[in-house]
Amino acid sequence: MLPRSTRRQFAQQSGLLAAGYWLGTAASSRAQLSPNEKLNLAVIGLGGQGGANLNAVGKQNVVALCDLDDTRAGKAYETHPRAKKFVDFRKLFDELEKRIDAVVISTPDHTHFHPAWWAMQRGKHVYLEKPLAHSVWEIRTLTDLAKAKKLATQLGAQRHTMDGLRNSVELIKSGAIGTVRECHSWIASNRGMPKSPVGNETPPADLNWDLWLGPAAERPYSKEYVPYNWRFWWDFGTGEAGNWSCHILDIPFWALDLTYPTRVSGSGPAPDEQKTPTQMATQLEFPATDKRAAVTLHWHQGVPAIVAEKGLKPNGMNNLFIGSEGMLLCGFGRYLLLPEEKFRDHPKPGKMFTKSPGFHQEWFNACRGGEPATCNFAYSGPMAESALLANVAYRVQGSFGWDAAAIKPQGSVAAEVLIRTPFRKGWEV
Repeated sequence: MLPRSTRRQFAQQSGLLAAGYWLGTAASSRAQLSPNEKLNLAVIGLGGQGGANLNAVGKQNVVALCDLDDTRAGKAYETHPRAKKFVDFRKLFDELEKRIDAVVISTPDHTHFHPAWWAMQRGKHVYLEKPLAHSVWEIRTLTDLAKAKKLATQLGAQRHTMDGLRNSVELIKSGAIGTVRECHSWIASNRGMPKSPVGNETPPADLNWDLWLGPAAERPYSKEYVPYNWRFWWDFGTGEAGNWSCHILDIPFWALDLTYPTRVSGSGPAPDEQKTPTQMATQLEFPATDKRAAVTLHWHQGVPAIVAEKGLKPNGMNNLFIGSEGMLLCGFGRYLLLPEEKFRDHPKPGKMFTKSPGFHQEWFNACRGGEPATCNFAYSGPMAESALLANVAYRVQGSFGWDAAAIKPQGSVAAEVLIRTPFRKGWEV
């Protein structure tokens, strides 16, 4: 539960959010930063990807470290001994709010929203790991809040800077395969449906289990949830769609200028109420714009049948664009224009895009008043939202229209229930 003063603050701000009000637009509690000034950073979540992000931002001024597992966070504490340690992110902000410029958040999916929202309400810039948040409503709320408060944001889709990915985007944008109306994207994985807990287990002494649960419904600790398999339980994670789609779908979203779909459908093995699947097939329909034709984007867990039907070998690639003049099979590091005979002499991609100074450096520059980072929430929010809409469509085993403006499914009560998952008592917003 929240401390009394913090709980009161949380309730007051929750009421403002529900009413549609934002608390100002100041980007930071400090004055405007100079181009070379170090940012004062708080880093929340220090194990796994959190450790990698800490290494990437470690040359800035790391003033606070927050994790609820002392064992997994131990190395971070050793590397940054001058940073103040916290277990509860709310106490971090209560104590250091005026010192912090920006926050890096790398917690499990179900605990993305609260520290991000808490930080953004206080005018702090945010770097947030994918898939941005745990539900469609959470993603949209953070996306809208970033815009309202004019904050510098970046979603952890680090592959966005890779030359191989950018080459594929440039080929599509330059019209190499003509008009694209269909794209298949996939993660070649059968991970999901984890083991169920057996018997009673005691949380490790260094883990604060109640804080780890955060807004999720109470349940006993199990090693089947932590430190990694949480992502394959609906209460905590978003499956392989949340784990990989913000990397893989980055290619079609960028190449085709996609935002919000208008219709979503899904199928696959019978859904489990608690566990994410080992395979699924979904599709998202995007209407035509003045930049492109209408597009149907298929998201699959498992390599889709169309790859074998066309006699293709993915070899690690994960996107197949189908155009009026040919096809593009591509991934993060390589691409193949098809049919090969037709495109044998096709010129290599040029230099359509400015070279990134580095994925985290983009965000640092944006925090100091520079250009928005390439995966800021205005771009990555619709992408992450679409990925979670695909999950919803799979879970309801059907199709529904998507009213993006109202954040509401059309024609599916079952889907509507999954758009905003409830928070347990003490964490309501």
